[in-house]
Amino acid sequence: MNLTFEGASIKDLLSSSDQLDALNFGIIGFNDASEVLIYNTIEAVSAGLRQARVLGKNLFLEIAPCMNNAIVAHRFENEPELDVIISYVLALRMRPIPVKLRLLKKTDNNTRFLLVEWALK
Repeated sequence: MNLTFEGASIKDLLSSSDQLDALNFGIIGFNDASEVLIYNTIEAVSAGLRQARVLGKNLFLEIAPCMNNAIVAHRFENEPELDVIISYVLALRMRPIPVKLRLLKKTDNNTRFLLVEWALK
């Protein structure tokens, strides 16, 4: 299966969990309490956070507080379904890093996804 940043669906991401580490974009899967369930290798390397440090933690309070705002976190809380790509600037170790974020949420699934296309390759 060839998953892309623009084309991957929640169903694709959940059914390909053993292939997520081979993708060239970051994948963060989390539940409705914002606890991280899925964190692939490219995201761990790009963000500089080991998977063991991230899994089970609150994405927006403990891992990425720079996304705890109306542009990202509140959309997951307030919108019943999401499939949108936005340009964003992460504050990573006090350096602004431009990225593209894809917010994915469906009413028929408890796992939500934040995909990260890093400008740094």
